[in-house]
Amino acid sequence: MTTAQDIMTPAPQCVRHDQTLVDAARMMATMDVGSLPICGPEGKLVGMLTDRDIVVRCLAAGDDPSAVTAGELAEGKPTYVAADADISEVLRVMQEQQIRRVPVIEDHELVGIISQGDISLSAAPSATGETVAQISQ
Repeated sequence: MTTAQDIMTPAPQCVRHDQTLVDAARMMATMDVGSLPICGPEGKLVGMLTDRDIVVRCLAAGDDPSAVTAGELAEGKPTYVAADADISEVLRVMQEQQIRRVPVIEDHELVGIISQGDISLSAAPSATGETVAQISQ
């Protein structure tokens, strides 16, 4: 059985909930990524921040990215999978939530991220194609 832990990218870097969107954008640029987990005061996952969030929900809304924090864009309960979740569960969550990346949690701590790319390297081509199709609807 292939688990989330087997296919995840380990040790993801978080943007803290109190860091500005400028800080987050710089982190994304340095790491060459389009999203970051948002971690709260105790390092717990509180959401995900994408480059699109910064553009659409801050810049296009006329807000100042040096004054808006990552935590202000974290909404609702974050979606995640357990480290021991079977790959079929990971695919189901990504499809149902229509997300391209899913955080991986173990013992209430963020331990990894699974992206579409990770899925394409690990899952059967038919499962990968179905997941991408569902996410892209």
